Amino acid sequence: MTGANARRSRDGAKRRLLLGAFGDPGHAFPILALGRELVARGHEVTVQTWVRWQEVAEAEGMRFAAAPEYHVFPTQDRPLKPYQAVVRAANGTLPLVDDVRPDAVVADILTLAPALAGEARGVPVATLVPHVWPVFEHGWPPYAIGARLPRTALGRAFWGATERVTQAGLEQGRRELNETRARLGLASLDRVHGGISDRLALVATLPQLEYPRTWPAHVHVVGPLFFELPSEDVAVPEGEEPLVLVAPSTVHDPDARLLRSALAALADEPVRVLAVWNRRPAPDIPLDVPPNAKVVEWLSYERTMPQCDVVVTHVGHGTVVRALANGCVLVACPVAGDMNENAARIDWAGVGVRLPRRFVGPRALRLAVRRALRDRGMRERARSLAAWAAEHDGAARAAGLVEELAATGAASR
Repeated sequence: MTGANARRSRDGAKRRLLLGAFGDPGHAFPILALGRELVARGHEVTVQTWVRWQEVAEAEGMRFAAAPEYHVFPTQDRPLKPYQAVVRAANGTLPLVDDVRPDAVVADILTLAPALAGEARGVPVATLVPHVWPVFEHGWPPYAIGARLPRTALGRAFWGATERVTQAGLEQGRRELNETRARLGLASLDRVHGGISDRLALVATLPQLEYPRTWPAHVHVVGPLFFELPSEDVAVPEGEEPLVLVAPSTVHDPDARLLRSALAALADEPVRVLAVWNRRPAPDIPLDVPPNAKVVEWLSYERTMPQCDVVVTHVGHGTVVRALANGCVLVACPVAGDMNENAARIDWAGVGVRLPRRFVGPRALRLAVRRALRDRGMRERARSLAAWAAEHDGAARAAGLVEELAATGAASR
């Protein structure tokens, strides 16, 4: 669905919808983008997320409900297992479901509480996946280790031999999820990846970053769902040289390693540099900002990236798809989580240069940016992704699919 139909409900009916997302920007923002689109179509939208997003959610016309802010991943200091925490959160969300009486629930892939609470009340549930699809095929490398799709039979055989280990982890996850489901009065599941809905899964990425496969009928690669916080305009450095944006993660890199290395790497290069600090605590050692660079606390990617040629980043998914939707070539410097997977997809799609964490330093970054600027094929492929994004509205496509699901929920009442 493209722009002409983006703000029109498919059947004209007004639906009640409950959306839920774990509170980090990479998970909360796509849900907020979907909620904004559904509100624009005339639906009543309640979003359950962290308190830090209350003001922006309400400004977009959504009703806000505070999500339980439990620690998602266990640590030595916080030994609570994820599924133990989910039981608490799901029980706490049941009253919200009873109050909203939604026609459908849409939950982020990491946010099981509203999904399970909705299922417990017989409400149709969809999953929003705010990155590439994490379910891999036979002979593919495990998700998020940073290995590319194998190109030979030998490579597929190698990764196929490792599947026993991966499958053991998935089976453990299935058992733990089923324990959770039992405590909530829900039936056990025979399938792995049980946290993803088997009725509707929305994959909010660019299809060009997905490996070729036969897609299940309920899985839809809708395109990115963009949302960002309000911010003032930032003037880019003056000049005609290529503009390089240094966009570190908002969560990782507390010592500003990438930011420092990029500033040092590009100090004497024929480029303009715009670097963003992302409102993190200032480092102990001040930044050394060269004459061709400007460092700001915060900026709008939506308004700035159209002016950029290259984006140097830790490759969080939101930054990746925003850069590619604006035709920027990427220098991918992954740190943790799905960043390694994103870097592998960038490399596979030929839209950027991948730089492993151990090599992130001024010399390697300088060479990577030079290659990103000089490689005509990378630029052309990045621009082709931008052309696709301009013709495909991810939020509109996702909202249309949610409307279809909600119609089934309303009909079953």
